[in-house]
Amino acid sequence: MITVTALPAFSDNYLWLLEHDGRAAVVDPGDAAVVQTALAARQLELAAILITHHHPDHIGGLAALAAATGARVYGPRAEQARIPGLDVLLDDGDTVQLEALDVQLQVLAVPGHTLGHIAYFEARQRLLFCGDTLFIGGCGRLFEGTPEQMHESLSRLAALPDDTAVYCAHEYTASNYDFATAVEPDNARLSEAFAQVQARRAHGVATVPGPLAQEREFNPFLRSADPAIARAVAAHEGREIDDPVAIFAALRRWKDGHRPRIR
Repeated sequence: MITVTALPAFSDNYLWLLEHDGRAAVVDPGDAAVVQTALAARQLELAAILITHHHPDHIGGLAALAAATGARVYGPRAEQARIPGLDVLLDDGDTVQLEALDVQLQVLAVPGHTLGHIAYFEARQRLLFCGDTLFIGGCGRLFEGTPEQMHESLSRLAALPDDTAVYCAHEYTASNYDFATAVEPDNARLSEAFAQVQARRAHGVATVPGPLAQEREFNPFLRSADPAIARAVAAHEGREIDDPVAIFAALRRWKDGHRPRIR
């Protein structure tokens, strides 16, 4: 069994530290100093660095960590030109076997936020490291991919087991739930969940990870086939939209222009 620890970085990033029996791996080390401090405090040896995509807040500490520790670096083959220092190039369906941590990770291609974005799924403990594809209550912006790609990627992640823990890379939950309640203002269960999120953040408590089953209930971006979401999008757009991908695309545009009602 591995232990997963959140390492907060920048304003809202989470770097994920996986550890087992004195060895460690880190997911998306945007800040090397944060990771090195955690390794020293826990007396851990870094064996692997796992990258989901090429954005600077996810790879900024990669070179320094690799040089300091000799850790092997894993990342998406499709983004190798934009991620210097990858040792192992990964494609959809590959398996990452980290023998030092006694853990095996399945590689899932999840394009949309970036074209070569990947996620890592650990089936034994049901751990999903999904970078900026799926967030608690939301999803990543479409910087490079299409709505069709992101919809397919999210559908793929949503098909994982109910008890999968979603380890996304940002603390965006409050603003995501703010938007979700704007889409469904009469959803009492969603409003209650939003209140719980606000209470946790008011006390500085992280909202990540979260269970995938809850995402399927509350996250509007996983529910574009839900009639309630379709009605809300139609009202916002002033026209009927029947196709789930088109509904997702409209929902993403709505979110991009939404001004949060919370601070």
